[in-house]
Amino acid sequence: MCSMAHKTKLLKLILQSLPVMLLHSFCTAQDEDRRYSCRTAPSDLVFILDGSWSVEDKNFAIVKKWLVNITTNFNIGQRFTQVGVIQYSDDPVLQIPLGTYLSSTELIEAMESIEYMGGNTRTGIAIKFAIDNLFAHSERGPNGVAKIAVVLTDGKSQDEVKLAAEEARKKGIILFAIGVGSETEEEELRAIANKPSSTYVFYVEDYIAITKIREVIRQKLCEETVCPTRIPVAARDEKGFDILIGLDFAKKAKRTKGSYSGSRAYLVTSRLDLTESTRAIFPDGLPPSYVFVATLKYKGSVTTETWDLWRIQALDGTPQMAVTLNGKDKTVMFTTTSMGNDTQTVTFSTQETEKLFDEHWHQIRLLVSEQSVTLYVDGQQTESLELGPAPGIFVNGKTQVGKYFRKEETIPFEIQKLRIYCDPEHNNRETSCEIPGTDGEVRILPGGNTIIEKKMF
Repeated sequence: MCSMAHKTKLLKLILQSLPVMLLHSFCTAQDEDRRYSCRTAPSDLVFILDGSWSVEDKNFAIVKKWLVNITTNFNIGQRFTQVGVIQYSDDPVLQIPLGTYLSSTELIEAMESIEYMGGNTRTGIAIKFAIDNLFAHSERGPNGVAKIAVVLTDGKSQDEVKLAAEEARKKGIILFAIGVGSETEEEELRAIANKPSSTYVFYVEDYIAITKIREVIRQKLCEETVCPTRIPVAARDEKGFDILIGLDFAKKAKRTKGSYSGSRAYLVTSRLDLTESTRAIFPDGLPPSYVFVATLKYKGSVTTETWDLWRIQALDGTPQMAVTLNGKDKTVMFTTTSMGNDTQTVTFSTQETEKLFDEHWHQIRLLVSEQSVTLYVDGQQTESLELGPAPGIFVNGKTQVGKYFRKEETIPFEIQKLRIYCDPEHNNRETSCEIPGTDGEVRILPGGNTIIEKKMF
């Protein structure tokens, strides 16, 4: 048995350590409930900047400002984004080692203090330097953290770039290439960057114009961190989330005939519970801009009900995001996050939205940006509505499909497609040709694959 003195000493130690234990528990809970988005997604991000004579001092100052504006959109730290910077001319110089600074303030001060070098243009050796001296020494590399390099140049390299770029890709490094001015060569930029070049290669006419692509670059960097999966679409793969796969429709729902001959869809009944952990589907949140696409049909009394085609709820059940069909008013509502812990909802009410309740197959497409959301019905643009700032989502809750508004019961309907494409430019590539009567034809190829052929008039 323990002596009274020993018990007293043990109790004292427990009471002394209790505040620390409670604080640790509180911090862990806070960490688990933080909003997930591009700001919080972990990545090793390296900028490889041309510092040759052709850049000139005044333009290099613009580059530094551009660099600061991009990186301020990410949380900086060991668990978030780590940034490194290389300036190169004849030889590369390590300006900011990867992960040296653990706050945005320190990082910005370091970026602003970089001095322009001048010299020749040797891009290949700079890429090789990034591989060997930054990415190779990252403690997080083996853990699957996104490794991204952005190469900014205004002229043709005086050394070979292809071999260095290929080595980088073999090591899992994603390469973006930005060409500035008329002296850059498209072929060389394509050799540097990942494929497709439409995603990873950018060109601007001068250094002042790089400010025009700041938001595009930020979106692309975000896609690489929060959208790890790809969806096969025609001849290319699109970064995004196939929600039908994420919710395991193939095992849960019965197959049925889709919108055209030979197509397959799923029959959702009231007995199904189409629910999954949000973390399992969107582990790092969603990008600031994306394209939501759904092809569906519902009949009878469902056309008069109000229900959520798709929604994300926080751990306590409060809504965060939703696409809601209001059968009574014949409208479509889009809900997303808002500042604080609130949400914002916009309502689409046009003649086109009324068609969605006629018991036929239709496609709903939403182009979501940081300022607005635009609804397309069967490929036809209806209207665009403004949105306020939308912070990230809490991923500890659940994602659901086909639920009555503010209820847990499942609504019966048929679904053929339910996807989120991370690249907002996919909105220009997406067609509604799977819907009978639209401007295209679906052909089924040997093996079951389908292609969309546009009708020519």
